[in-house]
Amino acid sequence: MTAGKPQAFPGSARLKYSREFNLVRKQGRFFKTPHFLVYQRLNGLGYNRLGITASRKVGNAPQRNRAKRLLREVFRRYLKVATPSLDFSIIARRGAPALRYSDVLQEIQAVLTRE
Repeated sequence: MTAGKPQAFPGSARLKYSREFNLVRKQGRFFKTPHFLVYQRLNGLGYNRLGITASRKVGNAPQRNRAKRLLREVFRRYLKVATPSLDFSIIARRGAPALRYSDVLQEIQAVLTRE
């Protein structure tokens, strides 16, 4: 591992409050993939933010956490440089923890390249 700036996922890039999640879900665009429900909405902040939901239906705690880690990594590497000023609320569905990083990236990119 090389020394350098850590590539953390900052708090400013997260949806933190239920009112933020609700606003994205009520006023945003909706996309569905086999393993995720994706909502997106303009936020006017100049940078993208992400909120992830994974219920117990997705799996036990380690499985839910794995699904969330994969989504955060996709966001950190890909969505953060995508169209700025968007809020994303992503809901993980059954089967999401079994995916590889490349599978998650492919599903999310497919959704976001739709017109």
